[in-house]
Amino acid sequence: MSYSQARKTLLSAPRTWLITGVAGFIGSNLLEQLLDLNQTVVGLDNLSTGYLANLEDVRCSVGEEKWRRFTFHQADILDLPSCMEAVSGVDLVLHQAALGSVPRSIEDPIATNAANVSGFLNMMVAACKCGVKRFVYAASSSTYGDHPGLPKVEERIGKPLSPYAVTKYVNELYADVFFKTYGLESIGLRYFNVFGRRQDPAGAYAAVIPLWFGNLLESKPCYINGDGNTSRDFCYIENTVQANILAAMSKNSEAINQVYNVAFGGRTTLNELHSHMRQMVAALSPQSKGSDPIYREFRSGDVKHSQADISKATRLLGYQPAHGVMEGLQETAQWFWEKKNSQMDSLQSSIGLG
Repeated sequence: MSYSQARKTLLSAPRTWLITGVAGFIGSNLLEQLLDLNQTVVGLDNLSTGYLANLEDVRCSVGEEKWRRFTFHQADILDLPSCMEAVSGVDLVLHQAALGSVPRSIEDPIATNAANVSGFLNMMVAACKCGVKRFVYAASSSTYGDHPGLPKVEERIGKPLSPYAVTKYVNELYADVFFKTYGLESIGLRYFNVFGRRQDPAGAYAAVIPLWFGNLLESKPCYINGDGNTSRDFCYIENTVQANILAAMSKNSEAINQVYNVAFGGRTTLNELHSHMRQMVAALSPQSKGSDPIYREFRSGDVKHSQADISKATRLLGYQPAHGVMEGLQETAQWFWEKKNSQMDSLQSSIGLG
């Protein structure tokens, strides 16, 4: 099934969806797409890393009529009754809730394990008990660990390099057991460095692209861990949304109880990334004077290079990433620039300068 076919199917026969982590970066983008497709959506989020502002942004984007199809539960996936309540009456689950970040997991492995393993298990139990048709969950490219091969192929992984990587691999093991034991259909999506609108640039664990866009627009320095030749397979959010919908809607029996790489299938070094982003910000905001990056020690738990083989997702799910890195970066740069200007206008208005 192609993405356009999946969208047409949903428009003609709407479903009821649950998105966990709905107020987060990926969750809110999934919500926006599903509401645009006239779906009924339930959202679950404890707001530990998500923001009500993201939901308000979606509301403004889709309009009041479509927004009425959304129900929000502010609750924690560590609370099984809350999971049961949210899942009740739902056809499809897109499980995005987790404590991300390799450094955070190294600093606090207990909290990471609780959210990513115990919370995941609660959601799978609730999905089984409530008769969910399909459980799609956010896996991670960190599962490849110390395996040196490139590009990364789903069937060949190494040893985990961080507590976060351990938790995401445990998710895959649980999903496999729940399919074989309870018949719960599941599909795991190993995300590779997803980026785009609504990604948080603040905080100690901000991902590199939103962090750098925020810094460049404020003429602050950007730091690179290592020599900058570290490479990543950056994946624009629209590609990730596509993969989730295809995974949820697939009628291919061979596609079930599998994990897939979700990426663009290329490699960009951090030096290249900084150069592109600096040029884009300069074009949008000439007064933002981006400087050369500052290099520091390589970060513990990180892998040196990452690139995905996406042929399995293409073959079994129909996944065809529509946005390359440069196109995605340009759209993301525009979003961050517009957001900065909007915040400045609001500030001036609040102090009587607008």
